[in-house]
Amino acid sequence: MNKNPIDRVPGNAEERFFDPAIQYLRTNGGILLAFVLLFGIMSVAADNFFSTANFLNVLRTVSTNAFLAMGVMMALTLGGIDLTGGAMLAFAGCVCVVGLARFGLPIWVCIALGVLSGLIAGYLNGVIIAYSGIHPFVVTLAMQSICRGGAYLIAGGQPITLYGREDFSFIGNGLLWGIPLPVIYMLVAMIAFSFLLNKTQIGRHVFAVGGNDTAARFSGINSKRVKIMVWTVSGALSAFAGVVLAARMTSGQPAVGLGYETDAIAACVVGGTSMYGGVGNVGGMMLGVLIIGIISNGLNLLHVNSYWQYVVKGIIILAAVYIDMIRKQREDSGKK
Repeated sequence: MNKNPIDRVPGNAEERFFDPAIQYLRTNGGILLAFVLLFGIMSVAADNFFSTANFLNVLRTVSTNAFLAMGVMMALTLGGIDLTGGAMLAFAGCVCVVGLARFGLPIWVCIALGVLSGLIAGYLNGVIIAYSGIHPFVVTLAMQSICRGGAYLIAGGQPITLYGREDFSFIGNGLLWGIPLPVIYMLVAMIAFSFLLNKTQIGRHVFAVGGNDTAARFSGINSKRVKIMVWTVSGALSAFAGVVLAARMTSGQPAVGLGYETDAIAACVVGGTSMYGGVGNVGGMMLGVLIIGIISNGLNLLHVNSYWQYVVKGIIILAAVYIDMIRKQREDSGKK
């Protein structure tokens, strides 16, 4: 006897409700397991790791890397890379603080100028990459040097400290419902970023161009426009992170952000974003950001020499890229 269709609806609705979670576990099961193991090890080994205050501190710290990693993930998905993150962060922060300290501009104008500086630099990256044929590694490496030099020039070669600007400091140090504002910025950005990549035509075009640029162009996708958009968004994200970090420090630091792009790349490749393009997911990237943050936080709590963090992150990147290479080789052999 056939079941009443109404009786089948709750089951189907329940299945649809859990589909995203099931898909997430299938896609990120390996890195999620690694995250849980790392979290457990640090909870046992490091004093004060398993505490609300430390968890909030980790989230506040990784929020900067999360913004950079979002931009890097899009660039990697296109088969490129973005090395400007750390320098762009410093440049935007200095632009914002100089506007406040030396010109007395309204705070919202300074924030807009900081983000705009990153957007313009990212746009230039995208235009040069799209129309010149120069590899993104070279273009963004050059822009990294330009932005770092620009930060030093704007700041006069030394940090610019703001005094008595609690309104600006609140942007980076304030709390909302007991949660640090940088964490809230990160969560909102992650949701919007996930929607952009997974639910919009722009996101589909990013994956299409990264998977096969030639095929994408033959299907009517303007790959040049996609590339310009990706590096423009990446620049704006890095610049926003720079403004928030400057607010946290209540100063413009031209030397800040050294090596931050390495953390962003590590978070992406650990999270499953392919260095060969066409593959990446926001959930895995976020887990990668948390893993990198927990490693740094745990080693600090264990009083391990900070220089070892560079060694550990280098090993992580090498291992993740090697695994990605093996996966790519298996996929290619399976297509033959």
